[in-house]
Amino acid sequence: MKFSMIILFFSFSSVINFVLVQSATLEISKFGGKPNTNIAKALTSAWAEACASTSAVKIVIPSGTYQMTHVDVKGPCKAPIEIQLDGTIKAPPKPEDVGGDQLLRIGYVNALTISGKGVIDGQGSYAWKQNDCSKNTKCKLLGMNLGFNFINNSIIRGITTKDSKHFHVNVLGCNNFTFDGFKVSTPGDSANTDGIHIGRSTGVNILNTDIATGDDCVSLGDGSRQVLVQNVKCGPGHGISIGSLGKYKEEESVDGITIKGCTLKGTTNGVRIKTWPNEPGTITVTNMRFEDITMDNVMNPIIIDQEYCPWNQCSKQNPSKIKISKVIIKDIKGTSGTKEGIILACSSGVPCEGVEISNVDLTFKGAPVIATCSNVKPKITGKAPACSAPSTKKE
Repeated sequence: MKFSMIILFFSFSSVINFVLVQSATLEISKFGGKPNTNIAKALTSAWAEACASTSAVKIVIPSGTYQMTHVDVKGPCKAPIEIQLDGTIKAPPKPEDVGGDQLLRIGYVNALTISGKGVIDGQGSYAWKQNDCSKNTKCKLLGMNLGFNFINNSIIRGITTKDSKHFHVNVLGCNNFTFDGFKVSTPGDSANTDGIHIGRSTGVNILNTDIATGDDCVSLGDGSRQVLVQNVKCGPGHGISIGSLGKYKEEESVDGITIKGCTLKGTTNGVRIKTWPNEPGTITVTNMRFEDITMDNVMNPIIIDQEYCPWNQCSKQNPSKIKISKVIIKDIKGTSGTKEGIILACSSGVPCEGVEISNVDLTFKGAPVIATCSNVKPKITGKAPACSAPSTKKE
């Protein structure tokens, strides 16, 4: 095995420290991984050797184009592992040929690094045509590019995920997990291709990342805590969303989300909290902070939607049971694609509390936007539109 220096990532109290360690290098070719071949078995074998090593190991996938079917690797491992991806990995175009619900799934690892200038290409255009979620409430999920389950103290940097069939990245049960200099690339008409979805994870950071997709650039599911989304460029896409929440009884509360220093361009929403009406979930959403955000022709720049009901596939007979509190909306500027630049449609059953709006400078066709508010009395300071009652009910 070759030896090189790698940088490992650790996070403690929101501080990123970098530690130099000596590492062994495993070339994917050692295990039969060659360009223009399926490297699923080679990567699995390389992982097994790296995971068994008592010293740090870097797995290298060099420049070139590779095919890959479903790979599912996991720890616990005995030492840190880095995967350096400099090539392009292509999934089979047909979902049924991938062999799993995620192209690459990694679980139960501490101190993982994925780095490089490479691309994971889900070749999703064939699958997008099969998406029928707008008509079918039990629609089949068509497969993700990356899945990270129960991973701690780790970083993903530099690589690109392209044209995933479904979500690009799913983060579940992770702690102190960072994306930095990451990229998501998908056309705006690709349904259900969320960029990064986070659930039941604490201390996730999404930094210096560009996301172009056909759904939410970042979506924060139940159990998301202490998440920072900073210096993210979003567009096309549906914006940066907390939720949807409340559809299931066993969900966990959301606490401590900061969206800061981001730019959204041509998206259908800006920053959004969305919860389902008439559903059993009773969690809380608290300590939300949306700050220093630029909107460029965004249809709904700031929105709380507690009547979220896509494609009219639900009932609004009863209000949402999700309690939203302590929401700060501060220093938002740019242009809106609609006159109603701020929509706060809170639940009549559990009205929003502790909402503060300050220094919101948004315009629509050159004129200041308006704010419509229901079941909430926000504190408004600085330059920001005053609340008025909605004139029509929005879906």
